[in-house]
Amino acid sequence: MAQLTQGGLEWEQTLFDLIPRWAQYPYLTAIENICRRLLKIPSDSPCTITFHASGLFNKLYIIKSDKNPGRHIMRVSLPVYPQHKTRSEVATLRWLRENTSIPVPEVYAFDDSNSNEIGFEYILMEFMEGKPAHERWWTMEMEEKIGLTKQVAGFQAELLKTKFRGIGSLMNEEEKRLGLFVSPRFFMGDCIGYDVERGPFWCSRDWLSAELRVIILQQMGVLRKTEDEDEREDAEEILGVAKKLLGLVDRIFDGMEEEEESKVTASYHHDLHLNNILVDEKGEITAVLDWECVSAVPIWMATKVPKFLEEGMREEEPQRDDYADEPCEDGGDKKNELYYVHRMEWEATQLRKVYDDRLKELWSGWCCEESRVKVEFLEAVQQCDGIWVKRVGRWADALSRGESVRLEDV
Repeated sequence: MAQLTQGGLEWEQTLFDLIPRWAQYPYLTAIENICRRLLKIPSDSPCTITFHASGLFNKLYIIKSDKNPGRHIMRVSLPVYPQHKTRSEVATLRWLRENTSIPVPEVYAFDDSNSNEIGFEYILMEFMEGKPAHERWWTMEMEEKIGLTKQVAGFQAELLKTKFRGIGSLMNEEEKRLGLFVSPRFFMGDCIGYDVERGPFWCSRDWLSAELRVIILQQMGVLRKTEDEDEREDAEEILGVAKKLLGLVDRIFDGMEEEEESKVTASYHHDLHLNNILVDEKGEITAVLDWECVSAVPIWMATKVPKFLEEGMREEEPQRDDYADEPCEDGGDKKNELYYVHRMEWEATQLRKVYDDRLKELWSGWCCEESRVKVEFLEAVQQCDGIWVKRVGRWADALSRGESVRLEDV
C-alpha cells in the first residue's frame, strides 16, 4: 500500500479500545478563510464559525453569514484513512441525493487531502434541521416510533433496489465505481500498513477472510511486542478464535454465491443509531446522517436490523407500577433505571417486527432466516477481538461440530 500522510493524528490505547486523538486542532481562522472563499463571503461581511460536535474521527463546525442565510456545516476529519474515507463519504452522499429519497445533506465542496489551510481533510455541506431522535425518543408516542421505523425500512428498501457490483466503498458516484472497503477494521492504528486485500471484494468469503487476517496480524504483533502475561494470554485466545472462524468461512459462504455477489450488492448504513436520525416536532425524519464508512455489501446484510433496534429481546411490556421510584434532583420521583432498560428492550422487540414486516412488503428478496447464520458470522468476526471472545469461540466450536446454534444463545 502506498505511503499515506497522517499528520495531526495520534493513537491512544485505552483499557478496551484504540482511540484516535488530535495531535493538533483545526484553527477557526483557517476554517473561516476557506469558507469565505468557497461561499463567496466578502471580507467585510460577518462570518461566524462555531464548534458544533465531535465524532470519533471528526469535528463539526457551524458556519453562519449574512450573505448565506441558510446555515452550513463543515466536517473536519482526522486522516485515519487518507483520501479514501472522505472521498467515499462525498461520493455516497451525492449518490444518495441523486438516486434515493433519503434526506441527506448536500455537499458543496470538499478536500480529501491535508494540503490546505486547515491542515486536515474537510467536507463543507448543508446544515440539516431537526433534533436527534435520541433526544425525543422518550416523549414520542409508540405510533410515532412505528412510523419512524417504517420510514427507515423504506429507506433500506430503496437502497436494495439500486444495485452495485462487488463489495467496497463508492469512490465515484457518476460511474457507481467501488474502491477500497473503507472500514475501521482496515485502518485503525497499525492496521493501515498491513499487507492484506482491502477491496473491492467480489464475494463475502474474500471480504470476511481479509477482516480475519487483519485480526490475526494484530494479535501476532501483540505477541511479538508484549512482555505482559495477561496481554499475551488475551492475544493467544483471540488469535485462536480468529483462526477457527477463518477455517469456517468456506462452510458458511459457499461458492454458489460468489458469482451473484460480484453482480449484486447494496448500500447499508451500519451505524444507524438514534443520534444519526434527525426528526421534527412530529417525529418525522428530516435527515439521516453519518454516512462515513458506509459501503456496498452483500444482500444478506440487509436482514440485519438498524443499530437503534439492536436491544435485548423482551416480549412482555414492562408495567411502571412494578418498578420502584427513585428521588430526582428537583425533588420529584422517577422510576429506577431498570424500568427504562426493560422499556427500551420491549419497544425494540416490537419495532423489529414492524421493520421486518415493512421490509417484506417493499422488497421481494427478503430472506431473514436464510441469512441468519451469515449475519451471525459477521457479528462473530466483529466481536472476536473484544470482550465476547470466549462466547464467539464456543459458537465457532459448535458450528465446527455441525450444531445449529444462535450466537446470542451461546
